[in-house]
Amino acid sequence: MTLSLQQHGKPLLEGKVALLTGANGGIGLAVAYAYLASGAKCVIADLPKEPSAGLSALIDQYGDSLAYLHADITDADSRRHIVSSTLSQFGTIDVLFNNAAIFDMGPLLEATEAQFDKLFDVNVKAMFFLMQDVANVMVEAGNGGKIINMASQAGRRGEALVAHYCATKAAVISYTQSAALALAEHGITVNGISPGVVDTPMWDNVDALFAKYENRQLGEKKKLVGEEVPLGRMGVPNDIAGMALFLASPISDYITAQTYNVDGGNVMS
Repeated sequence: MTLSLQQHGKPLLEGKVALLTGANGGIGLAVAYAYLASGAKCVIADLPKEPSAGLSALIDQYGDSLAYLHADITDADSRRHIVSSTLSQFGTIDVLFNNAAIFDMGPLLEATEAQFDKLFDVNVKAMFFLMQDVANVMVEAGNGGKIINMASQAGRRGEALVAHYCATKAAVISYTQSAALALAEHGITVNGISPGVVDTPMWDNVDALFAKYENRQLGEKKKLVGEEVPLGRMGVPNDIAGMALFLASPISDYITAQTYNVDGGNVMS
């Protein structure tokens, strides 16, 4: 199912340009579908050199309204290229869906600086400086804008085996609040989304790591976390896409500095 919304008989994001990172699959791809179906033009930046089969199908469907960039968001020149290419292609940036992230875990007493640096470089440093780059474009244009940062339920608490990842997502929530206050005078809203457990290829990697460190069978952790969600199942990418569409749209113009739990009831705040 592809989400799309209209307002006053027009597509909700008609005329808007969205830049999305980490959208070659999973949640990001579902959000791209929702944005395009609601009238936006999109640029997707991700690490693979070639778009996935799912994204290629989307490019075939939407043609000139969608572009893919191979980019490494941990590199400052690459981030600048993402922004300049989006401006060259579509002339502006109205929405940033700041989604790219990585996951790792392990015993706290065995944690390494290399693991720390890798997680913080992608999940925090790259997230912040791409947000800054896009915010500068939005401020100069003077038309406001929407910035949406992807956090996680892991950012709401600590976990014994997931210390670094939890900390990176807590930082995303904090930067979202600070950026929202800093950019409010420019009409730019900054909000976050905090998913729970979402059934994507990334969770197969998460499950394998839990199997290793908790001595479980493959698939066991994934099954357990789904059963523990109050709504009785893991999320799917479209569950997150609905919130991402809402926060990108005029419907949410009076909302900023918030991070929304989209987790089937796992976290109450």
